[in-house]
Amino acid sequence: MLSWKMMVMFFFGFSSGFPFYIIKDVLKFWMTDANVDLGTIGLFALVGMPYTLKFVWSPMMDGFVPPFLGRRRGWILMAQIGLMITIAVLGLFDPTKSLWWIAVFALCLNFFGASQDIALDAFRRECLTSDELGFGTGVWMNAWRLGTFVSVGLSVLADYDFTWPTIFLMLSGIMFVGIITNLLVPEPVVKDPVPANIKQAVVEPFMEFFQRDKAFLILLFILLEKIGDNMASNMTIPVIVEMGYTKVQYFVIVKGVGMMGLFGGVIVGGSIMIRLGIANSLYVFGILQAISTALFALLNSIDHASPFWLQYNSALLGTIVAFEFFATGLGQAAYATYMAIQTNKRFTATQYALLTSFMGVPGVFAASMTGYLSTFLGWNFFYYCCALVAIPGLLLLLKIAPWNTSNETLEQGR
Repeated sequence: MLSWKMMVMFFFGFSSGFPFYIIKDVLKFWMTDANVDLGTIGLFALVGMPYTLKFVWSPMMDGFVPPFLGRRRGWILMAQIGLMITIAVLGLFDPTKSLWWIAVFALCLNFFGASQDIALDAFRRECLTSDELGFGTGVWMNAWRLGTFVSVGLSVLADYDFTWPTIFLMLSGIMFVGIITNLLVPEPVVKDPVPANIKQAVVEPFMEFFQRDKAFLILLFILLEKIGDNMASNMTIPVIVEMGYTKVQYFVIVKGVGMMGLFGGVIVGGSIMIRLGIANSLYVFGILQAISTALFALLNSIDHASPFWLQYNSALLGTIVAFEFFATGLGQAAYATYMAIQTNKRFTATQYALLTSFMGVPGVFAASMTGYLSTFLGWNFFYYCCALVAIPGLLLLLKIAPWNTSNETLEQGR
């Protein structure tokens, strides 16, 4: 837990999260300041496609070894340099005159960011042992969120007479954190041979995965495990507002207390996995996640005109939100670790990119229906249903990761 590897996971996790919100949030602040219309700002969500489609070019990053630093560090460095240059150049344009060029460079920024993630995820999987992977993933995820806070936080400087080109130049300079880390760490040692041709790089990663006995059950688990949590979290703002909480209470409790709970969850989850194992952790954390979702129905059931509610509503929300985010953090740590251990180290980049892309599908489609579902079912039944959605994923675990399955058995049974 205190090894140099965990320090590397922290800095690389920070470097992974940092560029993600430059386009997602910082660009929106910039265009809003320039009075760009809302319709155009909304369309810029399309430049995030590289993160969804990263499995398309990940085989190239498995099969081709750059002539410097090695298979993982070479690609990481090229992506980091691409990010640094693109971020700096992006800030030179004027949103009122050069939206097309901004769109082009925003797409390039997300391409380099997604490419860095492909190589970094592969590095994490190959650098850490099965026992280190749980805690290392927890460190990584917390550092990832810290990176997003820093990128968005720098945009606040626009309110203090900093020009946007200066802010983007500062954002570009932050990439030195990842570059220096990459230059100092050794390349992971992988015994399996590197794919030698197009067939081995593109076809074999998918063939190797889908030829496993439980391949489709694993994909089904990845699809189902987070659906209930994604559905519930998508309605957090509406349900809290309808219960009478103010925007200030929402910000302080959900974004403050909740985020601290999430940070604690991923670290504690990673620590517990060292003792409990990945398989057992998936069961325990999945159940806790379902319970935390159902608690919102319990909160909504309290008489909101009672003296008890009027006196303790903030404390009640804070307790439930803290527990919910903590349980989510536990679940995320185990979920990400399980996906990582399912990859073959010969094709780490391609298979992990496939699994993470697949992971995002149910969250988008299931969450898109939550407004209609909550209206039709009512808040209480909606949240109970979100909790019950966890059951199919837990039942699948009986097939793909039975209780007390060791980390080594999970890895060998890929």
